[in-house]
Amino acid sequence: MTTNAKATLITAQIFISCLMALSMTFAMSILPFGFSEGWFATWMQRWLTAWPVAFVLSLIIGPVAFKLAGLTMRLLRLKTPA
Repeated sequence: MTTNAKATLITAQIFISCLMALSMTFAMSILPFGFSEGWFATWMQRWLTAWPVAFVLSLIIGPVAFKLAGLTMRLLRLKTPA
């Protein structure tokens, strides 16, 4: 993998983990309590905790997911008549 491709992958993981953590913590903050007083501060606090965790996990899980996707595609090609 080239340096540029690796930098693009890491940058994508930063954005993906940020947006996933943002949307998940939003949902988990709103669903139980609604837009009650202080919900925004609670949401931001949860997001700031969740984002670094999501990023580190994306670095670990990302390669596994790519391998699983590759395996799945190879299996599908084997089952597809030529």
